[in-house]
Amino acid sequence: MDKNVQEEQFKGVIKFTPPLSKQRYQFVKDLVAKYRPKKVADLGCADCKLLWMLKFCSCIEVLVGLDISASTMKEKMHMLSPLPVDYLQPTERSLTVTLYHGSVAHKDPCMLGFDLVTCIELIEHLEESELKKFPEVVFGFMAPSIVVISTPNVEFNTLLPGVTLFRHPDHKFEWNRAQFQSWALETARHYDYAVEFTGVGHPPRGMENIGFCTQIGVFVRKYPQTGGFAQSEKSNETVYKTVFKAVYPSLKDEKYLQNILVGEVVFTAQIIKQSLLNRLTSEREERHDNPTEEKAQLQPCFSEDMRKLDVKRSMESFVKGNVVYIPLKTIFSFPKVNQLCGTFEKLCKLIAGKVNLSSDGYALMLSTEPEDEEN
Repeated sequence: MDKNVQEEQFKGVIKFTPPLSKQRYQFVKDLVAKYRPKKVADLGCADCKLLWMLKFCSCIEVLVGLDISASTMKEKMHMLSPLPVDYLQPTERSLTVTLYHGSVAHKDPCMLGFDLVTCIELIEHLEESELKKFPEVVFGFMAPSIVVISTPNVEFNTLLPGVTLFRHPDHKFEWNRAQFQSWALETARHYDYAVEFTGVGHPPRGMENIGFCTQIGVFVRKYPQTGGFAQSEKSNETVYKTVFKAVYPSLKDEKYLQNILVGEVVFTAQIIKQSLLNRLTSEREERHDNPTEEKAQLQPCFSEDMRKLDVKRSMESFVKGNVVYIPLKTIFSFPKVNQLCGTFEKLCKLIAGKVNLSSDGYALMLSTEPEDEEN
């Protein structure tokens, strides 16, 4: 088939599944899964969708977005706020999400020390003067371990319906593969990075020579950063303005850990209590026909001597009067409690004053009365 006829056939029917934007974001997520960066910055974050996806990556502890449009970030930043479930079920990792208003042509110390920097569909929006400064800011000043840059492949535009020059009215340019690779290779050489080229958005069968719809360069720093250059720049004046900041609840924060631990301790104690009361009730019913035997066998559970024996020599729970005594070491032996506090000493410290303990601090006390359980 003639090439011109072939191109006409594909015009108007190009569809990407999943959509091209999701493929670009998935590419970044896959990269995060591979390299496990702790600090990630998205330059040109716009509607914050990529940041929203990345906040669920368990390895990331610092997530930063930068964009020239403060209004766009303010409109979408709510999606980056912690949800009620984040407070009810804090995770082990700490996570801070920050949005800055500023230009990628300017240096700011807040952008130092990142493991991964993403520039997804950004560079084509830069003016010529900004594009000239971009490599020095990102590769020279920020100098992250990895940089991902995606940009449209202008060669693919002939297959996209309605595209006469550029894909978006704000694009200042669109490069073909040779132009992008020439720029990327020179940038990588100058700042000691290695770069690999790939993309997303496969062309139709028979049009493979056009290349990906979105071309991508993955830059990896060749040598560990010495810190000297970055340190000398830390005195630079802050130029970005903070638009949004969220600190997610974490079990590394003792106040959140304490709340979760106390809840788990009380929940565990209630289970132990109910199991004990059910067992005693069952035994009482079995001996219902012999009151003398029942009194003889149940009395030790309520005696002071048995209490001392249980407290000092065992981890068994017992009942005295209308109070159930549950040794803390019994509660500590439960996997979830053990995992949360790590040591018995830490358990005692965090629940002190938060639950009702025996005078010697050995056991947690719960009423046998159902109506008092919540108290």
